Amino acid sequence: MFITNTETVPGARIARSLGLVQGSTVRAKHLGRDIMSGFKNLAGGELTAYTELLTESRNEAITRMIAHAQQLGANAVVNVRFTTASVAAGAAEMYAYGTAVVLEND
Repeated sequence: MFITNTETVPGARIARSLGLVQGSTVRAKHLGRDIMSGFKNLAGGELTAYTELLTESRNEAITRMIAHAQQLGANAVVNVRFTTASVAAGAAEMYAYGTAVVLEND
C-alpha cells in the first residue's frame, strides 16, 4: 500500500478514486507517565512519554486507515492528513484520513 500526503504520485496515474478512508484510536495517559511528565514540564525539555504515546497512536491510526483502504480494493491512499482531538479528561483521539485510490503506472 502506497501512502502519501500529496494529491498525486509521480510516475503513476490515478485510475479510480474509491473515496474517503480513515482510521482512529483513542488513547489515555498512563498515570505514572503523567506524573513524570509533569516534573519534566517544570524543568523543560521534551516530554518523551507523550512523544511515544503520539507515535504509537499515529501508527495505529495509519494501520486502521490502510485496512479500510484494502477493504475497498485500493493500492494507495493519497492526500493523507492527521488530526487530534481531546475526547475526555486525559484521553485524546488520533485520526488519520485520506483518499483511497487505484494507481496505474504511466
